[in-house]
Amino acid sequence: MTAKIIDGKAIADEIRAEIGKGVEKLVGGGGPRPGLATVLVGENPASHTYVKMKRKACADLGIDSFPHELPATASQQEVETLVKNLNADPKVHGILVQLPLPAGLDEEAVLKAISIEKDVDGFHPINIGRLAQKGREPLFVPCTPAGCLVLLKKAGAKLSGSQAVVVGRSNIVGMPAALLLVKEDATVTICHSRTKDLPGVCRQADILIAAIGRAEMIKGDWIKPGAYVIDVGTNRVDDPSTKSGSRLVGDVAYAEALEVAGAITPVPGGVGPMTITLLLQNTLRSAQRVG
Repeated sequence: MTAKIIDGKAIADEIRAEIGKGVEKLVGGGGPRPGLATVLVGENPASHTYVKMKRKACADLGIDSFPHELPATASQQEVETLVKNLNADPKVHGILVQLPLPAGLDEEAVLKAISIEKDVDGFHPINIGRLAQKGREPLFVPCTPAGCLVLLKKAGAKLSGSQAVVVGRSNIVGMPAALLLVKEDATVTICHSRTKDLPGVCRQADILIAAIGRAEMIKGDWIKPGAYVIDVGTNRVDDPSTKSGSRLVGDVAYAEALEVAGAITPVPGGVGPMTITLLLQNTLRSAQRVG
């Protein structure tokens, strides 16, 4: 059996086309043009790359982009003051603080400073708290975990009643992904470095989300035949056969998993394209709310 490949880029392109139409309709009807402010603190090269990609995506869909950069020496007060000024700016409908922040800054306090109505990244403690409570709905959901759920649904996975395993318990992916699966009536197991018999737990999964951050850790024989596998990992490994001398791989041993799983996301081209797309979708929704 060869797994169906879940094409995150194609699915993201479909959603982006819908977002573009939504922006045109909102502006054409006299509403505000959606605006996304990015806050980048320090010189982290990966963070600079991510923010650049987000700005380009905004430009492609007619969303205004408001970039703000602060040096790594910026104080807690400077960062929080910038966020509060953006909260008060009517042209800004979404605020994204690029993580991680430099050492010495209180990440949670910065995220808490973002207005819940502009928390398009979905990391405000109130939004996460609502996600964790039965009968409560967050205004926004973290974009990468939300992207995982969209990919599963588009691939035809039956979530209700399924056994789901999430490998990784980070605040950014693992925990919110597990909470989203619970809301879909899946039975969820969260695994981590201290889980006993991790391969055995993974083999129980109808749905497996890998977000552990270790290259090709999850082997083909860890996967239940026919399972839906979502690989969130992005790990760079040496590869002398490539021009750059390296390549990107996920947390799942893809070639092995391809022979066992029912459906699987590739790396790159799986979850990655969904993250920015759902961020832009959240920005549009925020603008529609006030428009």
